[in-house]
Amino acid sequence: MLPFTHAQFLEVFAAYNVAVWPSQVVAYVLAAVMLGSLAVLTPTWRGRIIAGGLSLMWLWTGIAYHWTQFTTINKAAWAFGALFALQGIFFLLASARGMLIFERAGPRLSRSVGWGLIAYAAIVYPLLGATVGPGYPEMPMFGITPCPVTLFTFGLLMLASGPVPRWMLLIPVIWSLVGGSAAFLLHVPQDWPLLLSGASVFLMARKARRPALRPQAQN
Repeated sequence: MLPFTHAQFLEVFAAYNVAVWPSQVVAYVLAAVMLGSLAVLTPTWRGRIIAGGLSLMWLWTGIAYHWTQFTTINKAAWAFGALFALQGIFFLLASARGMLIFERAGPRLSRSVGWGLIAYAAIVYPLLGATVGPGYPEMPMFGITPCPVTLFTFGLLMLASGPVPRWMLLIPVIWSLVGGSAAFLLHVPQDWPLLLSGASVFLMARKARRPALRPQAQN
């Protein structure tokens, strides 16, 4: 049983979207920079930019959404926010150390799943929210709320070459279960694929068994 009603949940999104405007637009600009880096930068620098962008999204969502807004109806949001902030620090560390490498080529299955999740999070997700849900502002938005951020993260990590550290995947997998389960109770159909998105870690595990690329050779 959730400690808040569906109506209260929607009110949080409405208040949040109004309070943080135009961060919704900034999130798409940031995503465009991250995806654009795949076309113009070296493999290691793509990883730095993408990890840095994901760090901003996770830190923002943990602090601005969970701690500032969601705690008003759910005290567990203090813990959720801490997890998101920690994940943001993980990505910041990965950016600083060049721990993620993004080649243009890779396993077809993982790249197909990755681009599918990216497209869903950035395009299909908000369209579904506006079509089958209450619409803006009472809906989660791309890049600044937990579920689309998690979906976008899985999509980008599916494009990474070589292994993705397990500690970088743990919190997104936890949220795929927490947020995906709550989506059914709260009638947020655009969040339902979140439960399945965690399965992408199995494809990442397959990549992890492949020889890792040497970062110094990619600079």
